[in-house]
Amino acid sequence: MRDRLAVVAAALWWGSLTAIGFIAVPLLFAHLPSPQLAGQAAARLFTAQSWVSLGCGVLLLLLARGKQALARMDWAQGALVFVASGLLLAMLLEHGVAPRIVAREDLRLWHSVGSGMYLLQWVCALTVLLKLSRHPRAGGDPGSAEALGPRLRGDDGS
Repeated sequence: MRDRLAVVAAALWWGSLTAIGFIAVPLLFAHLPSPQLAGQAAARLFTAQSWVSLGCGVLLLLLARGKQALARMDWAQGALVFVASGLLLAMLLEHGVAPRIVAREDLRLWHSVGSGMYLLQWVCALTVLLKLSRHPRAGGDPGSAEALGPRLRGDDGS
């Protein structure tokens, strides 16, 4: 169950980054009457996205712990590093870059930095999702490919 919840959290994180950054915000700039109006709406969406990223990332960190006191660095083939990196990027974007963009302080520079950091966060979330999706379930879930083994490969003797 924990494995499935981790995959859902990673999918929500990556999917929300994709929906906000690559669909919703470009549509705002394409359809709202002024770039200023679109920018204000985009800032609110990106703030909401930061909270979604934080929630998903913290949940993933908690799920990585399992029954141990600390999360293992080899959890899901090294996904923990990408979770931590994505969380750091989300918080830097929200509290370091976004205020400068909203204040229109050197807009071209900070927008470029923010776009690059958002893309890196998207890559981190995608990497976590892919690693968790490929990670075999430890614990012998009867529905896992590991448990079904020979039957899935067609070499169970039948």
